[in-house]
Amino acid sequence: MLHKLTKAFPFWVLAACILAVFLPSSITWFSGPWITWGLGFIMLGMGLTLKIEDFVKVLEFPWWITLGLLFQFTIMPLLGWLLGYLFALPDYLAIGLILVACCPGGTASNVICYLSKANVALSVSMTSISTLAAIILTPLFTLFLAGARMEVDGIGLFLTTLKVVLLPVTLGVLLNKFFTHPAKRMAVISPLIAVIIIALIVGSIIGSGKAKIIQSGFSLIGAVVILHICGFVFGYIGAKILTKNEQVARTVSIEVGMQNSGLGAVLARQNIPHPAAAIPSAISALTHCMIGSLCAYFWGKQR
Repeated sequence: MLHKLTKAFPFWVLAACILAVFLPSSITWFSGPWITWGLGFIMLGMGLTLKIEDFVKVLEFPWWITLGLLFQFTIMPLLGWLLGYLFALPDYLAIGLILVACCPGGTASNVICYLSKANVALSVSMTSISTLAAIILTPLFTLFLAGARMEVDGIGLFLTTLKVVLLPVTLGVLLNKFFTHPAKRMAVISPLIAVIIIALIVGSIIGSGKAKIIQSGFSLIGAVVILHICGFVFGYIGAKILTKNEQVARTVSIEVGMQNSGLGAVLARQNIPHPAAAIPSAISALTHCMIGSLCAYFWGKQR
């Protein structure tokens, strides 16, 4: 029963979005520290399924991580820049689109990889490394492609990564190693809790930004949707051709297609004068979670 509920990931996310549109106050309470703690719990659950040997195995193939990082910071930023012109977006929306395209992979990608039977250890490694690299690469590429100047709190970004990715995963791995039986029992229910938390996060973002999203029109929505579809597709095809490994191809596809939209929204609000520049990040959160959840649904059914 728990397995079937977890497999229904796309429907959980869709239900949360519908609730956010028609009754936003019922879901927008899940914000601020709730999101941080929620992501931390998700990462703890992922760590419970991993062993130290899994990470050692990933380190034996640094080419996989390098490939994912290369795709993350070339395919997405260039697509964001190109789509802004193709859809003739206003400057503030085009810059917001480029900004979210230049962000690192989001922590939700680790959950999608787990549900998609991809390489979770590789996913966590790629998320952590791309987040650290983003301290320099996100403002650099955004400045280059959009001409917008921004400041990134590198220490804050690093500490957030430690809080919601590295520390919880490490704790989960240690629990799995030294308290194997309790960890296995916790790992049974943690995937379902993870998908509920992701649904709450997406619903909260949509509910709080509903009015601005409606006002933004179909051009922006189309640009964001195409951005993420291309990220998933190009990431999968490129990795499949270069590595000949299905698990790695799925992992790179998910990591490239799913951005840290929450980071994008924060950076947009703090560094771009126009308040609507954060709208692309809000739409991005829904879009990549829906596409990612569909990937999890179909790939998760395969052996």
